Amino acid sequence: MYLPPQFAETDGTVLRALIAAHPLGLLISTSPTGLLANPVPFLVSFKDGVTTLRTHLSRANEQWRHVSDGSDVLVVFQGADSYVTPSWYASKAEHGKVVPTWNYAMVQARGTATVHESSDWLAPQVSELTDRHEMDRKDAWKVDDAPEAFVAAQLRGIVGIEIAVTELSGKWKVSQNRTEADRHGVQAGLAAQGDAAMARLVGHHGSLHNTKEKP
Repeated sequence: MYLPPQFAETDGTVLRALIAAHPLGLLISTSPTGLLANPVPFLVSFKDGVTTLRTHLSRANEQWRHVSDGSDVLVVFQGADSYVTPSWYASKAEHGKVVPTWNYAMVQARGTATVHESSDWLAPQVSELTDRHEMDRKDAWKVDDAPEAFVAAQLRGIVGIEIAVTELSGKWKVSQNRTEADRHGVQAGLAAQGDAAMARLVGHHGSLHNTKEKP
């Protein structure tokens, strides 16, 4: 990933928080016929200094067969994003030398994959993933709500993937390379169109970076 220093996010806690908030990651791996990519929801954990990602694939999905133990994989997580119009820049009225761009927050995780076919690994992963996304619902559904034999059959139809992350990189491209006046304009424009999440990112990271626009 192209990563200019002013856009780099290196805080592991922040990176894992984006993954937790946007868990549908694009799992990318290689095969004899070329690259494979599938969007799947992940769980992220951090223990003993190691970030771990866990997911599962349908047994009918060929990707797991090419992800043998120790295979290198890449997972891409996309956070908030938004088009940025030059009309929001104060510098548009000053000199007009402005162009559109796209702001976004993204995390890329590289690591080594391990395949799990045992229900002893799969059952807790599926239950934890379900509980994570049902927890705020009034009538939260649990895996145990389904018949035991049905659940067992479903588990036989999936394969687990565990990734020990060796490199976690984040790119928060949120107008840090613009002047303070331009950043304020972008923040106000985003807020006006209802994009509160990106407006907050621009405001927060703008206060952390005092990078001035180059002539």
